[in-house]
Amino acid sequence: MYKKPGYPKLIIDLQKLRTNIDKVQNACRAQGVEIAGVIKGCTGLGPCAMQYERAGCAYIASSRLEQLEPLKEMGIQAPLMMVRVPMLSEVEDVVRICEYSLNSEVEVLKALNAHARIQDKEHNVILMADCGDLREGFWDKEEMVEVAVMVEQDLHNLHLAGVGVNVGCYGSIMATPEKLQELVTVAEAIENRIGRELEIISGGATSSLMRVIDENLPSRINMLRVGEGILLGYDLPHLYNYEIPGMYQDAFKLRAEVIEVKTKPSHPVGEIGFDAFGHRIQYEDRGMRRRALLGIGKCDYGDPDELICCEPGAQVLGASSDHTILDIEDCERDIRVGDIIEFDIKYATLVYITNSNNTEMVFI
Repeated sequence: MYKKPGYPKLIIDLQKLRTNIDKVQNACRAQGVEIAGVIKGCTGLGPCAMQYERAGCAYIASSRLEQLEPLKEMGIQAPLMMVRVPMLSEVEDVVRICEYSLNSEVEVLKALNAHARIQDKEHNVILMADCGDLREGFWDKEEMVEVAVMVEQDLHNLHLAGVGVNVGCYGSIMATPEKLQELVTVAEAIENRIGRELEIISGGATSSLMRVIDENLPSRINMLRVGEGILLGYDLPHLYNYEIPGMYQDAFKLRAEVIEVKTKPSHPVGEIGFDAFGHRIQYEDRGMRRRALLGIGKCDYGDPDELICCEPGAQVLGASSDHTILDIEDCERDIRVGDIIEFDIKYATLVYITNSNNTEMVFI
């Protein structure tokens, strides 16, 4: 049987990841906010999930049940949370695997209740409000209040744990204090109707950490669902100029092997059509340049523009399905076939690469 050699390889520094978890948790807890550690960005890798458990995260979350199901077998005790609203076809497994789920459809809530009754469980639900990002959630807030009352009074195997919102993931809406206050307003309207306080008001994800840093998060917000902001800590400083001191952006490092080194024209020679993915690319003519091919491509990591090459002087030119092309003319060292090139990565790359069967995962 074929046994794959060591590259491409993803190096995962668990101590750096743990440091990131602790830094974010400490910043949030200082303002009365608990963390749901979202592990979907690293495809639910067990050793990574275990760091969230050991750090004492209030919840461990993913959008994929297949990432959450193995965690109990690993001995993880933290409540598991499904952070994509469930498909109707998977509600039985949502109840079986998860203690919490985010919801926005009455039909799904009723199905969750039915399966919770069959399984003799009480399942916790968080109703999602759409406050303008236009992904999941109730747009009509009066409808949301009425559904909350229905859950509270009629769906006896569900517990209305709280409400939540998503901002920034689709519509690029900023998590401003005013925007998050909209969620608090809905929460308080629900509380007035059901006659009790909700345990959870979940004010978004990594983008809401800006409010923690500025210390202007609405006071009722008491939980955030954080993925990229812990795993990589890249988006806040590089996109928004916000930073939690002491965070590592290189807990995950990608390494790939050089499979060809040649001097070639920098502009393709012949009539230009479309690349392997149906795109028409503009190429810069810089004359003859030394180039390196790597044994990794778009099938493994998605977009080559998301790679951050750590090799001084090297430039990522592009990629096909299974090859990545670097300009190495100005490299400080003499790159040869068999050499290893290292990259820092962004969130989308991490999602793809941890789903790639072509990549070896190494935990240090």
